[in-house]
Amino acid sequence: MTAFVSTAVATPPRRGLMFVLSSPSGAGKTTMSRRLLVDDEQIVMSVSVTTRPPRPGEIDGRDYHFVTEAEFDRMQAAGELLEWAKVFGYKYGTPSARVQDALHAGRDVLFDIDWQGTQQLQQTESGSDLVRVFILPPSMAELERRLRSRGTDSEPVIAHRMRRAATEISHWGEYDYILINDDPDVCLHEIRAILKAERLARRRQLGLAAFVRDMLG
Repeated sequence: MTAFVSTAVATPPRRGLMFVLSSPSGAGKTTMSRRLLVDDEQIVMSVSVTTRPPRPGEIDGRDYHFVTEAEFDRMQAAGELLEWAKVFGYKYGTPSARVQDALHAGRDVLFDIDWQGTQQLQQTESGSDLVRVFILPPSMAELERRLRSRGTDSEPVIAHRMRRAATEISHWGEYDYILINDDPDVCLHEIRAILKAERLARRRQLGLAAFVRDMLG
């Protein structure tokens, strides 16, 4: 009887990446983020700190870390935030320590942030770990329809979100990938494809040189 010899190969370790999804409100980034997290165990959500009060159903530490304005300002001054921005009167920011721990452990970190936060991440991290994806609506008319279908915003708020959307969309050229969210299932498939390709990028394969050396030696 011939003994079975396993040919399984240990996957070389890799460094995690910071995967940014940005879009104007109503274009789908939050929905895409939630769906991606459900079926991908290699990626974790970056939980932001914010000065805004919790909304019904939100849990501190899961949805956001809810802090006072004074605590937010202290974190900012101490350099504990990778990025921060003021949106609709409230401050939002990304704590640095947990993100760096995840990256070093080979896990990816998902960011649901706007163009301002993305610019700051680019400057802070020099782009080495950053993958930027911008999600566009199929049209401005469809974006307004989606905002109205929520049934949660007043007419002035919707008008403000539409004005802000135009500003946000004008920054599309700063992103690595641009997707049009006409069909959510197709858009999610494209996001997964981008994530898979970026994970396989040579610069992220930390153990690849040693793996090839051992294979040839």
